[in-house]
Amino acid sequence: MINTFTIIGYCTGSAMLVLMLMSLVYAIVMPMSDRWSKKYFITFFSLLTVCVCSVFVSAFLYNIPELAQAEKVACYIESLLISVLMPMPTILLLHSCNEKLAESKLLRTVIILWAAYFIIIMFGLFTDYFFVVTPENKFKREPWFPMILIPLAIIMILNIAGVIRRRGKLSKRYFVAFLIYLLPMTAFIIIHTYIDIELILILGVGICALSMYSLIVAEHISRYIRQQREIADQQREIAHQRANVMVLQMRPHFIYNTMMSIYYLCKQDADKAQQVTLDFTTYLRKNFTAIAGDETVPFKNELEHTRAYLAVEQAQHEDMLYVDYDTPHINFKVPTLTLQPLVENAVKHSLDPNGDPLHIYVMTRKTNEGNVIIVENNGIDYKPGDDNEPHTALTNIRQRLKMMCSGELEIVPREGGGTIVKVTVPFSEQ
Repeated sequence: MINTFTIIGYCTGSAMLVLMLMSLVYAIVMPMSDRWSKKYFITFFSLLTVCVCSVFVSAFLYNIPELAQAEKVACYIESLLISVLMPMPTILLLHSCNEKLAESKLLRTVIILWAAYFIIIMFGLFTDYFFVVTPENKFKREPWFPMILIPLAIIMILNIAGVIRRRGKLSKRYFVAFLIYLLPMTAFIIIHTYIDIELILILGVGICALSMYSLIVAEHISRYIRQQREIADQQREIAHQRANVMVLQMRPHFIYNTMMSIYYLCKQDADKAQQVTLDFTTYLRKNFTAIAGDETVPFKNELEHTRAYLAVEQAQHEDMLYVDYDTPHINFKVPTLTLQPLVENAVKHSLDPNGDPLHIYVMTRKTNEGNVIIVENNGIDYKPGDDNEPHTALTNIRQRLKMMCSGELEIVPREGGGTIVKVTVPFSEQ
C-alpha cells in the first residue's frame, strides 16, 4: 500500500530527475571557454542523473517486502553513487587553480578518504553493523551508521578549506560558486549522520550543483566576451597599423614627381605652382593626421584628402586624368583612409601615359541600405583572383569598414571597361 511518505518520495524524485535532466542538457548546450570544464559538468550531471534514477529504484523496491535483499543492494549503490560526487569538486578546484592533479596532496587525501568510505560501505553490505533491511523491507540504521558518513564529511570540510586557501587564485565568482556548493552539502551530510534526510540530501546536491554551475557558466561567458573584445581590439589595432603603414609607405616616385612638377611650375606658372604646393601640403597633412586617428572621421575630411591627392596627380598628368565629383551627401562618417586609397589604386594601376585618358568618378548616395560611396574608373578591369598591392589595400579597407562601422566594400567590373567600387555604411552605425 502506498503511503504519504512514498508519494512524497516519488514527487521529490520526479522533481530531482527533471532538474538533473535539465542541468545535463544545460551543460551540453551552454558555451564554456574550455572543453575540459564542459566535459566535467556533463560527467557531473550525468552522475547526478544516474544517482536520482537509483533513488527511484530504491523507492520502488521499498514497497515490495519480498525484495528486501535487493533493497539493501539498491541502498548500497545509491550511497556509492552519492559518494562519487564528493571528490569531483576537488578536481574542479585544482583545475581552476591550474594545479597538477597527480601532485596534489589534497586530492590524494580525498581519494584515501573516499576509499575508506568504499570499504566501509562494502563491509556494511555483508554485515549488520551499519544498517539493516528488515524482513518487512524497512531500512533501519544501526549504532555504527554515522561511521559511514564521517569520511564524506571530512572530504567536504577539506574541500572548503582548500577553496579558502586558494581564494587568491580564484575569481570572485568561482570562489562564491564553490562555497554555494560545499557549505550546504557539508551541512546536509552532517545532519544526515544523525537524521535520515537522504531525499533532501540528493535534492540539495542537485540544487547546489546547478547553482554552482550557473555561476561558473556566467564566469566563462564573461571570459569569452572579454576574449572576443580583446580579439576585436587586436584586429582593430592591426588594421590601424596597416593604415599607418599605407601612409608611411607613400610612393617615393609620387613625391619626387610632385616636387619636380612644382619646381618647373615655379618658372612656367607661379600661381599653379602655389596651388599644387597647397594641394600637396593638404594631402601630406591629411595623410599624417590619419596616423593619429583610430576612429571614424567625417566623410568631408576624406573627400578633402582625396581632392588634394587628385589635384596633385592632375597637375602632373594634364589631359590624361579627369575627375568628376557628384557628392551631395557627405553627412556621415567612415574609417580614416577609406576613399583616398580607392582613387589612388585607380590612378596607380590604370593611368597609362601612352593610352587613353583615365576618368574617375566619385559619387555619394543616400539609399535604403545606408550611406553609399561609389568610385568608378574606365581603366583596367578588376580581377579578384589577382594577388597584388591594390587588392591588399582593398582588403585592409574592407576589414576596417567591417570592424569600425559594420560597412561593406563591393567591387564589380564597369560596363564598357574599368572598375566600380561601392562602399556601404549602414545608418545604424553612425
